[in-house]
Amino acid sequence: MNGGHTGAIIIRLEPQSARRADGQNGLSRRGSYLDVPQRRRLEVQRLALFVEKVSSIGREAMTGLRRSLYLKDDDYRLSFLYGNFTTLTRFTELDLERVINERLSPLFVSIHATDPERRAVMLRNPRGATSLRWLRALLDAGVEVHGQIVVCPGVNDGAVLDQTLAGILDRFPELASAACVPLGVSRFSTEAAMRPHSPSEAEAVVDLVEQWQGAFRSAVGRRLVHAADEYYLLAGRSFPDAESYDGFPQHENGVGMARAFAGALAGGDEMAFGVKPGFFAWVDGAPAAGYRAPRSVPVSLGAAPHRSARDRPDTSGPVTILTGEYGARVLGPLIEQMYGPDAGIRLLPVHNDHFGGNIAVAGLLTGADLARALSDQPSGGRYLLPDVCLSEGRFLDDLGVGDLPLPVEVVGTDGASLRRALAGQP
Repeated sequence: MNGGHTGAIIIRLEPQSARRADGQNGLSRRGSYLDVPQRRRLEVQRLALFVEKVSSIGREAMTGLRRSLYLKDDDYRLSFLYGNFTTLTRFTELDLERVINERLSPLFVSIHATDPERRAVMLRNPRGATSLRWLRALLDAGVEVHGQIVVCPGVNDGAVLDQTLAGILDRFPELASAACVPLGVSRFSTEAAMRPHSPSEAEAVVDLVEQWQGAFRSAVGRRLVHAADEYYLLAGRSFPDAESYDGFPQHENGVGMARAFAGALAGGDEMAFGVKPGFFAWVDGAPAAGYRAPRSVPVSLGAAPHRSARDRPDTSGPVTILTGEYGARVLGPLIEQMYGPDAGIRLLPVHNDHFGGNIAVAGLLTGADLARALSDQPSGGRYLLPDVCLSEGRFLDDLGVGDLPLPVEVVGTDGASLRRALAGQP
């Protein structure tokens, strides 16, 4: 049901006291270091958001949402624990020693550009020009590292992206994988230079990545670099086959998610990658048992505790699948191919009014957007909702399933879970 990310929303935290005298946010040199056992209960009110140039979600978008959305930091420990991407601009010799001694692997690093000046400009941090030396040190120590390039049209695409991929082959060929993901631009963007890709620009990214895949296969025996699914949707291209994704190492980053979903829907349970517990789940749940304790609680069939049994979904009626606009483009052909046009299964694409812009994945849908989409739908039948929309039973805007105008069934965000739900199986 396509729960991947549209591009990247990259947020840095800074103490409230680090704000400039003119009231604008300035870069915090020290940042916020999270020691998971000791600092799980941070006070959101004492933090201010600074959105990096490679991001375009404005601060206004972040008001009234779940508290986990305010707690993302450029910390290698969160990279290890929850798969966050770090720029390594705060990495030190002591950090390197700890990673090596404690074998903290895998880690996830935002590369964006291998040209020092371009990377420093994109990160708005002079340390960005030199911090990739830590990536080389990590690889030398045998640490598994996955890379990410958030491609911004007119900034680090075209010749710059070509140079970056050449730089990865030359300097970092031991990377486990590298993903090219598109910039996500919301209606809150205040960066005039930040814009979505055009179809022709998306085609150019796909072409360049596939050219370099051949070079990487010749040099290191694997493709290493992959383009996010969104690029193929924007370019109107078919997704690569499953074997092309080298085991889907960046599935959670929206790379190969559509192909894996199709395989699992068709019966390949080994491709049923669902939502993995991560940083947001830790902040929302913060279980006393520690970060390795379960992060989510089961969500019942769309019924809030106050709803009666007659309000529960009619499991014998027609089926409507709620998803984002990108998800609908993936699901539509699959459902028709596997179940036929007369199977009584329809899609309800939900436009993301909250974030707007080119944000069109299911994972960023809010409860208010879903409530609006359901408000004029007929009662009765089954409404299936991907669980990637939820954390601890709450949407991004802190609404719950019980706040929706119709009962829904929460289904795992993978093809196997949807296949079982459509068959009426648990």
